[in-house]
Amino acid sequence: MKRLLFFFIILISFFTYGQNGQIPIEDAINSFDIDSVQKTKVGYQYWFLSKEELDGRTIKMSVVKPGLSTHAPHKHIQDEFFFILEGKAKFYLNGEERIVGPLTSLYCPSWSMHGIANAGEEELKYLVLQKYPKTEE
Repeated sequence: MKRLLFFFIILISFFTYGQNGQIPIEDAINSFDIDSVQKTKVGYQYWFLSKEELDGRTIKMSVVKPGLSTHAPHKHIQDEFFFILEGKAKFYLNGEERIVGPLTSLYCPSWSMHGIANAGEEELKYLVLQKYPKTEE
């Protein structure tokens, strides 16, 4: 329960930071649309918020077939959060692994070696939240 509360506090601050609250309600709603998914080699992803829409903050849903992962463990400058919606995930962080289930948040600090894979027999669905660094123009 403590992890879930932590995740939602981060989620709220993720969305409220720097916002003045002045957008039309139509722009504040993004409902999943199967026709708008991006197919991947291991399933698909759906961007609820892409890095082009709002100062680098993103939310996407990744769906991964059993026994597969989107990519090998890796690291990058930005922190990253995963939130498991459905299925079983094998979470890798800095040389350790854990199997986790739905309604679990996973935190990957900046420059940590991390990865996520489907550890179950059903599709793995999870949210990915991160803020990409600004690029020089």
